[in-house]
Amino acid sequence: MKRAFDIVVSTVGLALGWPLLAALALAVRLDSPGPAIHWSRRVGQDNRLFAMPKFRTMRIDTPDVATHLLEDPGRWVTPLGRVLRRSSLDELPQLWSVLRGDMSLVGPRPALFNQDDLVASRTEAGVHVLRPGVTGWAQVNGRDELPIPEKVRLDREYLERANMLFDLAIIARTARAALSGRGVSH
Repeated sequence: MKRAFDIVVSTVGLALGWPLLAALALAVRLDSPGPAIHWSRRVGQDNRLFAMPKFRTMRIDTPDVATHLLEDPGRWVTPLGRVLRRSSLDELPQLWSVLRGDMSLVGPRPALFNQDDLVASRTEAGVHVLRPGVTGWAQVNGRDELPIPEKVRLDREYLERANMLFDLAIIARTARAALSGRGVSH
């Protein structure tokens, strides 16, 4: 049922949202040099790598590491990128990954390919069996503010509690967090 829900929502979202997606892509291109979409190497279900699309929010010369590992991360974020990150609009292209089956609407946020500490902790906690999500239980409980052990604890809690009602509650909390911009540090 979860996969069917993912397919329906991502299909409808892409079909109805294409004008917004096109407008945002154009805005990103006009805001700074480089492509509109950044394809990030991420760790998916069972620790398999996949390419995850996001609207580009950082300069093209930004090092390929987690934002919290950058020295002075704010200097790498583009002017429009700040708005896209606070509103979570940069995540919209991930509906494509949901449709393809690389991601789900709800699950642990996919780690970057080089976040070995997060990947190891999730594997130890058994969370690696989940399909990563556009949003997740850890996302709605702190986003960028959470240390890795807390993210993994919340991801494990999601694994233990996962069901459609819980997913719908997480989606509702995500919408509130996206509208408020709460929990985004860069």
